[in-house]
Amino acid sequence: MSGSTLWTLPPDGRLLLLTRFIRLFAYGALSVVLVLYLTGLGIGTQQIGVLFTLTLIGDTAVSLWLSTRADRSGRRRMLIVGALLMASAGIVFALTRTFLVLLVAATIGVISPSGNEVGPFLPIEQAALAHVVPSDRRTSVFAWYTLTGAFATALGSLGAGVLSHAIHYRGVVVLYAALGIVLGLAFMRLSAAAEVPAPPTAAPFGLSRSRNVVLRLAALFALDSFAGGFVVQSFAAYWFYLRFGVDPATLGVIFFGANVLAGLSALVASRLAARFGLIRTMVFTHLPSNVLLILVPLMPSLPLAVAVLFARFSISQMDVPTRQAYLLAVVSPEERSAAGGIAGVARTIGAGLAPIFAGLLFSRPPLINAPFFIAGTLKIVYDLLLYRGFARSTLNSA
Repeated sequence: MSGSTLWTLPPDGRLLLLTRFIRLFAYGALSVVLVLYLTGLGIGTQQIGVLFTLTLIGDTAVSLWLSTRADRSGRRRMLIVGALLMASAGIVFALTRTFLVLLVAATIGVISPSGNEVGPFLPIEQAALAHVVPSDRRTSVFAWYTLTGAFATALGSLGAGVLSHAIHYRGVVVLYAALGIVLGLAFMRLSAAAEVPAPPTAAPFGLSRSRNVVLRLAALFALDSFAGGFVVQSFAAYWFYLRFGVDPATLGVIFFGANVLAGLSALVASRLAARFGLIRTMVFTHLPSNVLLILVPLMPSLPLAVAVLFARFSISQMDVPTRQAYLLAVVSPEERSAAGGIAGVARTIGAGLAPIFAGLLFSRPPLINAPFFIAGTLKIVYDLLLYRGFARSTLNSA
């Protein structure tokens, strides 16, 4: 899909790209300063690891409850609820320094320590997108959806670095809350065209025929996210701060560049998938990015570490639109929100378990490089298992 074709998307399609941009801008901004903000409140890195873990576990419960009901109760309604939870969490984080209060707000609300998607938004938006665009354009649309998110995360990361000097870290947290309110107002404009015409029959977690394949994929996605949880953007930014003394403004520039490269890499995915298939594109672009992840902490200087990080991000997102297209291709339309929600929950559970271990590693100076080694190795295991289990699928095409 060319850039000009974006204008041929129906209004709901353009609106969903806009809401993706707003949300990921907020996530990207918060992730760069979150650890620094919390340590400034006097919270230790081990406590922060626990906070991040419970944050993502809480987001899991919210996502599961809302996404598995979205096709029956209304996608628009569930998206608005998610936006209100995001705004509420940001408000509490800006107003208190009490760890237990922060813990409750992070668990119940929607907070992204990684800069990546959390909460119910991704599966419901993707189900709605799949509903309003033709199936032969799905992978291309998801590539632009991924690029939009990556570019927004990049701008958020850059903006956080600049704003942290002008209004300090608390101002970025306030901005996060405000954007949650804007997101809710935007979702109110979503039309009935994005909804399921005939609500599906109630089934456990919203799945029936596609349950087995969704659960198999979800288990693999959980492994991938568990690995990624060791190097969420907040901790990666903190690693650069510890290892090279990088200030927040420079961190913002670094992760701006990294996320732009990641987003651009997604645009190549649809062409590769058309030629090599969805699964092969996912695996053979993901493997080298994981090798590069392992190499980051082995670099002796900041320029070399940033160069390897950029090389990794330049191919790291090619598996995202292909993964999304493959998942939605193996389920029926009335199960798409539920399938995406369950896969997303599996990813969130995996990602939620890792930060508590990462926090322990970061609290011990000799071990601050270990999260990169663990993440890269586990992600390679995921790639090999995915290829073994699904490379021969009849749906392995764009």
